[in-house]
Amino acid sequence: QGVGFLPDRNELVVASGDGTVRFYDGGDLTVRGEIDLGEDADNVRIDPADGTIIVGYGGGALAVIDPNSRALLRTIALPSHPESFRLDPAKRRAFVNLPGAGKLAVVDLATVQISAMRGAGYAANYPLLFDASSNAVMVVYRLPARMVISDADSGVVRQDLGVCGDSDDLFLDDKRQRIYVSCGSGDIDVFEAADGVFKRVSRVKTRSGARTSLFVPEIDRLFVAARADNGR
Repeated sequence: QGVGFLPDRNELVVASGDGTVRFYDGGDLTVRGEIDLGEDADNVRIDPADGTIIVGYGGGALAVIDPNSRALLRTIALPSHPESFRLDPAKRRAFVNLPGAGKLAVVDLATVQISAMRGAGYAANYPLLFDASSNAVMVVYRLPARMVISDADSGVVRQDLGVCGDSDDLFLDDKRQRIYVSCGSGDIDVFEAADGVFKRVSRVKTRSGARTSLFVPEIDRLFVAARADNGR
């Protein structure tokens, strides 16, 4: 469910729904190690501040793992299962989506505590972005289909925008000052900033259920995983 890469060790970190986090050689994909977190290991992030691996898992927790020993260093308790989360290494914090609670948790990585819980009154918040340059957090909800852009420090809402339905991935294109939202409704919504305010400039049709995507800025491409006509 989640993949990270450790370039200095040439290792892939793979989190799986059975609760395991496995380490693979980046060349031949042989297994180098494994940690069992119990259940539902999900998103993976590498903390650039100290090189630790952070994995969301279970009924509500973040696991902090040492990449050298491949051992669990500590856990950060959360009130429900975390989906997407993003790190702010400069301020040693993490922004964590808790769709079961309809909340965004702000986690202090130094104290290993939740410093704030925020919500817009919506539910099923899955995609999330943190933009350090504008100090903004972008959260997309499914119920209703809205994107909320707020100040990362205060939580004050800057914009509340309608988006396509059944959203799953969210990307910021720095070069063009655009946001891409991919949705299971069969759409990609494109928002563009003018004077710091985002407006939707396009809705690109894809295919029903095609909500998983990946933006690769180095080659100016957004890849969307779309089912074939036969459903496979």
